[in-house]
Amino acid sequence: MTDYDHHEEKFHAQDKKLHRKERKIATLRDRSQFKKSDQDQRKKRPLPQLSSEELEKMQRGRVLAINPEGILVDSNDIFYLCSLKGSLKHDKSRLKNLVAVGDFVQFIPNKDQGTIVQIEDRISILSRADNLSRNKEQLIAVNIDQVLITASVVQPRLKPPLIDRYIIAARKGNMEPVIVINKIDLLRDPPPNYDPEDLEEEIAIYEEFLKTYHKLNIPIYPVSSATQEGIGALQAAMAHKSSVFSGQSGVGKSSLINAALGTSLHVGEIVGKTQKGSHTTTASHLIPIQEGGFCIDTPGIKSFGLWELVKEEIQAYFTEIQHYGQECKYPNCSHLQEPGCNVQKAVEEGDISSLRFGSYCALMKSLTEEHRHR
Repeated sequence: MTDYDHHEEKFHAQDKKLHRKERKIATLRDRSQFKKSDQDQRKKRPLPQLSSEELEKMQRGRVLAINPEGILVDSNDIFYLCSLKGSLKHDKSRLKNLVAVGDFVQFIPNKDQGTIVQIEDRISILSRADNLSRNKEQLIAVNIDQVLITASVVQPRLKPPLIDRYIIAARKGNMEPVIVINKIDLLRDPPPNYDPEDLEEEIAIYEEFLKTYHKLNIPIYPVSSATQEGIGALQAAMAHKSSVFSGQSGVGKSSLINAALGTSLHVGEIVGKTQKGSHTTTASHLIPIQEGGFCIDTPGIKSFGLWELVKEEIQAYFTEIQHYGQECKYPNCSHLQEPGCNVQKAVEEGDISSLRFGSYCALMKSLTEEHRHR
């Protein structure tokens, strides 16, 4: 049994008669696989009309990668390059992409190719708001246990606000957030001509970050793909689980996967002028883990817009702010500028980390700006 099959049984517990004709017909008629927010739109779309011969041929598979050439699907260790059936292509929902790496699909094979006719129910979703329109949801990966929120120090520098956005996205999507901080060797041995004051500031932010986020009971793995520090602990955290590496461009996601799994993914360079990363992974793809489980490598991002998050929900994801906010002068205090704000007092007294409060303020501001642009 392959690693993919183990996870299929864990996540979906399909009965042994899955491939019988009756089961296939029932699957085609089931509309429950769509996110609640999109159900009304999708109900308007007619289900695909299939012949008896097509129903007999239909197979179940898992999406391993999505490339310009097509959607790579694994079914019983045989790979098929698939496309979406026409009725799916014309979907009018708010999804930018209808299928994602990790999806379980029903498809009709034709030699080494196939046509996807149905996408099964998802147990978890990592997504973000589409960068251009902000009105569509971009799926990054689905049906996974944990998001390995990958950051780095020095090159690129640690960005707590971006990490907080990923934490929220993971929890909204029914996944566990795990923080991986790469390149910790650069704190001891910085690049040539690196500004000493910048290094001192980065070390201070890093130490404050560890202190603050450990209190949130989120696992943190300081690692270095260059020196192999912490790689063993990261391997243990990945074993027998489904994980997705996601984070800013240039933090070394592909290098970490190579170090942890012994793979040979393409690794890029840091852009010299900006000290920002270059995109090396251009498409998400699923990679099996020898000990059991799998991981998904995703393209790096420069910004991460949260999907369908409203200002009233934000405090629930900042539990320390929510706690101190109960003692504010005004019950609907935003904690940004109101007088008698107990949260601002807690920040001044060091009871709430300035890193977390900075993330909160930046998120509140960005949502206000996004609302104006819509």
